[in-house]
Parts: sequence; structure tokens; C-alpha cells
Amino acid sequence: MNESVPIRAGSNPANQAPVAAALAACPSCDLLQRLPAIAPGESACCPRCGTVLWRRREDSLNRTLALAVAAAILCLIANAVPMLGLTVVGRESFTTVTGGAEKLWENGQHAVALLVFFAAVLAPAVQIGLLLLVLVGARRKFPPRWVGTLLRHFPFARIWSMIEVMLLGVLVALTKIADYATVIPGQALFALFALVFVLAAIQSSFDPREVWIRIQWMRPDARPAATGTMRGEVSA
Repeated sequence: MNESVPIRAGSNPANQAPVAAALAACPSCDLLQRLPAIAPGESACCPRCGTVLWRRREDSLNRTLALAVAAAILCLIANAVPMLGLTVVGRESFTTVTGGAEKLWENGQHAVALLVFFAAVLAPAVQIGLLLLVLVGARRKFPPRWVGTLLRHFPFARIWSMIEVMLLGVLVALTKIADYATVIPGQALFALFALVFVLAAIQSSFDPREVWIRIQWMRPDARPAATGTMRGEVSA
């Protein structure tokens, strides 16, 4: 392990026991190093190539929890009320997000119906649910191991959550049928638009490393004490 600039003057990191939670391999040059105890708003960079290894967010857990609760409420609204309505020759018809997937299934487009349901309904719900469980578990005095298990599966649900893709498709479809019918936007459509921005805010505020550090991988009396003397190059 290459030596780097000590984060605190007067400390001797070489004499400190290694803390597993602070070890990180650079994704660019594979240098294994210790991350420093940085303040919110600061970044820890690789001393070899300068790649940002960790950017600590301000009050990450509390802010992300508030955003996750808001996302859960918006997700419930988006799937409970009509998303779009059409008026043709005096007849009105409304549909929800799940109703659109049901119509596709009834019309024989089973693969498309399953993809729409999975990417627009199931994956976002799983993403928000996993995040809520992770954040609630991480706020305990000694977070259990299942928090880490859920956190490992969180990126999969996040990747398959494609609400913005569905909204783009809806906008394209509305442009094509605007000449033939009157489009009535429902409350779910506005909830989905708001949900896209809330999910983006979650990605900006969530700091997974803070959760990993809190997880109780061993007995409390056997856990090494983090002394704040770990090394690394820090940039504001």
C-alpha cells in the first residue's frame, strides 16, 4: 500500500490498525488505500491517479430518508389515480399505469406488458422500498447485516427503474394522437414527473459508504475503533 499525505498533522497512520470499512481500491488504477475521515462536502481522491474515491454528502441519511418518504408517497399516488384520459366524439376514457400494462396484455403484447409493468411499476417500488429499509436500518445504533444485503441489491432495482423512459414514450404518443382526440392529463402524470426529480435528488444525496461504515459486521466489543487518523488525499 503506497503512502499518502496524512489527513491530520502529528498522527502516525503507519502505527494504526487497519480499518476494513476505510479500505478502498481505486476503480481507475486499482490502488488499495485507506480513506480518510473527511468532513461533509469534501472528497477523498486517489494519490496515484487523482480519481475521486468518496465524496461525502451533507447530512446524507436524513436528507435521503426524507426524499425516500416523498418518493414512496408519489409512487402510491402515481399507481392509484388515473394517469391519462382521452376524449373522442364525446366519450371519455381514463387509464392508470397498471391499466396500460393490462391493456397491452389483453391485446396479446405479453412481452411488452411485462416490461412496462416491471420497469414502470415494480422496479421503482422495489427501489424505494429497499432504500427505505436500508435507511431505517442504518439509523439503528448497531445496524444489522441484512442492511448490507439489501444495499447490495439496491443498484439492480435502480438500473431497471425506467419511469423517465415511460414518460418519454407517453409524450411521444400524446403528440401523435393529439390530432385525433383530446388528451386529459391525470394526477398520476404529474406525480410521475415529480417522482423522476425526487429519484434524481435521492441519487445526488445518498452516500452508500456511510451505510457500509455503520453496519455491524461483528460483535460491538470486537469492532475496531475508527480513530480518524486514516490517510488519503483530501480535496474540498
